[in-house]
Amino acid sequence: MARESFAIGNVRVRAGSAKSVELPITRLVTGGDASLPVHVVHGKEPGPAIWVNAAIHGDEVLGVEVIRRLMADLDPKTLRGTVVFVPVVNVLGFMNGDRYLPDRRDLNRMFPGSPRGSLASRIANLFMTEVVSKCELGLDLHTAADKRDNLPQIRADLDDPVTRKLAQAFGAPVMLHAKLRDGSLRQAGLDVGARVLLYEAGMPMRFDEAPIRVGVDGVLRVLTQMDMIDLRPELIEPPYVEECRSSGWVRARGTGILHLEVDLGAEVREGQRLGGLSDTLGRRVRLVHADRTGVVIGLTRQPIVNAGDAVIHIAN
Repeated sequence: MARESFAIGNVRVRAGSAKSVELPITRLVTGGDASLPVHVVHGKEPGPAIWVNAAIHGDEVLGVEVIRRLMADLDPKTLRGTVVFVPVVNVLGFMNGDRYLPDRRDLNRMFPGSPRGSLASRIANLFMTEVVSKCELGLDLHTAADKRDNLPQIRADLDDPVTRKLAQAFGAPVMLHAKLRDGSLRQAGLDVGARVLLYEAGMPMRFDEAPIRVGVDGVLRVLTQMDMIDLRPELIEPPYVEECRSSGWVRARGTGILHLEVDLGAEVREGQRLGGLSDTLGRRVRLVHADRTGVVIGLTRQPIVNAGDAVIHIAN
């Protein structure tokens, strides 16, 4: 028997085909409509259903490029299962290059949402109803916050054996055990029985080829691990993955111009000098030291810092 079609919105996607769908969100003040763009690749053969999304924060464009390449790469004729791509979740923030929605709400604190709540709550509810509820696994693609840069990393519940195996298969340089946050997509997904891997990499409003490549290859490795695609020769040998159980930010102990002496991925020791702060005349006013031993997974790219600002993220 032919595989059943996949229902989303008011359309059905036939097995062995791909289709793009616009899910209505709201009417704009100009009279136009805002909608959630979704691309469904419904494999000819049966298998798991997963989703891949990006731009829950509107300035996180790197994941949009990861999804563009993946959509061009997957063939519904050979895919076993279904992949639902949502390249831009926070459509209104994305149009403005803004992390948040127009009402300043963080969409990743509004899940599972409500059909009659705020705009953010309605988008979250639409995403949960049309996408998450129909899948067993999600890959949520993010970048660092404003003026920060992240080493490619997977954040997930590494105490769950299945999730840990998938995080390792992704092959990012670091996989970090991360607690769930109320209102996050990870938390809402778990509540309805879907595991979620959160990919963090790069900077907002910027394409960087290295983390884009890690993201594309990582998703393909996960699909291979779930037996949805055949293993590709270039992906046979996944890179070494550092497992980290906790992390924390080193904060500036003074105000000044920051000069870093480490970069992303550096292995550091507790007490090691990582940089320093100088005043506008070039006089050194403070040193920055590691408060733990581990690997650098995040940095500020803001040269001017104030006392208490987070400057270096170390996972151990």
